[in-house]
Amino acid sequence: MGNSDESPSRGIAKGIDESGLGPAALASIGSVALALYYYYVRGEEQRGQFVGLWPMTILGMATYLKLEQIRKQLEETDE
Repeated sequence: MGNSDESPSRGIAKGIDESGLGPAALASIGSVALALYYYYVRGEEQRGQFVGLWPMTILGMATYLKLEQIRKQLEETDE
């Protein structure tokens, strides 16, 4: 690990974007709003339920991509 007071994992944690899943969270909130619009305003219940499934998919994909980014950063520090 070296003589540094800062561990590699602490350096990686500082490098990760502080905003977290910002765009994914906004897209998820937007899809919930769209689902509610379709379901209640337009009366298209089936479409509203379908769109209501998108937030979990969006957040799951964003989490996967973030974990892949962290894994690659960890591999780079091990080299």
